[in-house]
Amino acid sequence: MKKIEIFDPAMCCSTGVCGPSINPKLMQIATIVNSLSKKGIDITRYGLSDEPQSFIANKIISDLLQKGGADTLPITLLDNVVVKTKSYPTAAELSEWLDIKITITEKPSGCCHKSSGCC
Repeated sequence: MKKIEIFDPAMCCSTGVCGPSINPKLMQIATIVNSLSKKGIDITRYGLSDEPQSFIANKIISDLLQKGGADTLPITLLDNVVVKTKSYPTAAELSEWLDIKITITEKPSGCCHKSSGCC
């Protein structure tokens, strides 16, 4: 089984829902990772703020950070090989790397969508 590891930059939360504005890219990667994990895919995210030891312990990540600094993050490894730096993998890239189909369903934005029942 293939193994995906994503090393996040320092941030207050990994979902993108915290702070004054929502980060859609963080929400999307959090949703994808959660969905893949539930399907038994070996995928893990490490946060620099919460798990700095994971960055130090991984020689590939440590070397990249020494050479390129924090601007190199996020970094994605596939079976301990760097496959992407400086941005999160897309659903299409993950689909290709894992040889599975990943679909992202778009949800309406805003609270007052009539079917949401939140207004």
